[in-house]
Amino acid sequence: MTNKDLMKFIIPSLIGILLFIFPISYNDEMTILIAVLSKMVLKAISPISDSLILGVILISSTITVVTLLFKPKVIMESRYLRTLFNPPWFWIVVRLFASIYIFMILFKLGPEFIWGSSTGGLVLDSLLPILLSVFVLAGLFLPLLLNFGLLEFVGVLLTKVMRPIFKLPGRSSIDCVASWLGDGTIGILLTSKQFEQGYYTEKEAAIIGTTFSAVSITFSLVVIETVGLGEMFIPFYLTISFVGLVNAIITPRIPPLSRKKSIYYQGHKAHDTEVIPSGHNLFTWGLHQAVDRTKKNTSVVLFFKEGAQNVVDLWFGIVPVVLTIGTTALVLAEYTPIFQWLGVPFVPLLELLQLPEAEAASQTMFVGFTDMFIPSIMAAGLVTAPITKFVIAALSVTQLIYMAEVGGLLLGSKIPVSFMDLVIIFLQRTIISLPIIALIAHMLF
Repeated sequence: MTNKDLMKFIIPSLIGILLFIFPISYNDEMTILIAVLSKMVLKAISPISDSLILGVILISSTITVVTLLFKPKVIMESRYLRTLFNPPWFWIVVRLFASIYIFMILFKLGPEFIWGSSTGGLVLDSLLPILLSVFVLAGLFLPLLLNFGLLEFVGVLLTKVMRPIFKLPGRSSIDCVASWLGDGTIGILLTSKQFEQGYYTEKEAAIIGTTFSAVSITFSLVVIETVGLGEMFIPFYLTISFVGLVNAIITPRIPPLSRKKSIYYQGHKAHDTEVIPSGHNLFTWGLHQAVDRTKKNTSVVLFFKEGAQNVVDLWFGIVPVVLTIGTTALVLAEYTPIFQWLGVPFVPLLELLQLPEAEAASQTMFVGFTDMFIPSIMAAGLVTAPITKFVIAALSVTQLIYMAEVGGLLLGSKIPVSFMDLVIIFLQRTIISLPIIALIAHMLF
């Protein structure tokens, strides 16, 4: 192992840590550098974001239809393009709906419940521009975390913690930290790419994607301020962190996650980095694995090619999914009583937990499945009791599975989770989290 080998591991990994993991203070908020840079990109593209989103969705749906009908040689002979533009039928339909939705929303065509500011307009104006800006930088620089040994090094060091407690490889801790300090979308992107490269089994990828794509510190602060309890942020964040750990221990041990297969994507073989050979300790073996990984990355051109492919994959593969699923879910939340009906069974539980205004609070229990922010918005208008507001805000963050972003991203990725899986996991997290949060809230109020 030469000094040059070590520098090829240390320098790119330090840059990756600085971008994705190292916490910084920006505008009095705790965040990460990639999130700050993404906001700058967002500001730059804001004047053309609508046109950009329209172009992305039309290109995605058009090439998908052309591939379906004509099977162009250039696409069918490329594994990358074939995977992107020749998806299963369900995703073809989703992309076609996205192309219809985008015209309805942009030009206010058809019924208002599709293009209104609380449904399709919300997804187009508030969510998709953020995703585009995050995707372009996170996708481009993600190889700094993936390809230069950092995950191998950390994975070996933390295996003895992550494997027995969470049933996960040590490297998954990086996914969690990137989500926690930055954004859940970054964690899912990181997990999906590692799954495709054969570092996670189907079971591990599903567990990480649904359990460790934690809500960022910044967004958690927005949630608690929305319900008027900003001064409670520290106990609030400690509460959701504790409840998140409890969920991370329990949910992988029960169906549907416990029944996912321990097989690798497209026949990849297991990476035996968790077995420490004789003559090595955790640190030296982790360093050996890291340096060995860097030797496979000798080209700057290859680095940027892979980063660009990540961006294209995210823009054309996931943006249409988020628009279609996010808009549909918000329409159901805003214009049908379905979530009020689904909340009725929670009334007795909320009363048993001695929370004031149980009936009003019950309406927020399931609506978080559409978008994480909606329960807090509803709580601000429907509920007056601070203890109940605290519980609703904390629950909305720990439920984690919301279709307008995380759910749509998971379904659009290669991670093997179905829509029904997400519904069940959402309910499991709700049932596990609610009593714990209520108990803590009674101690605080």
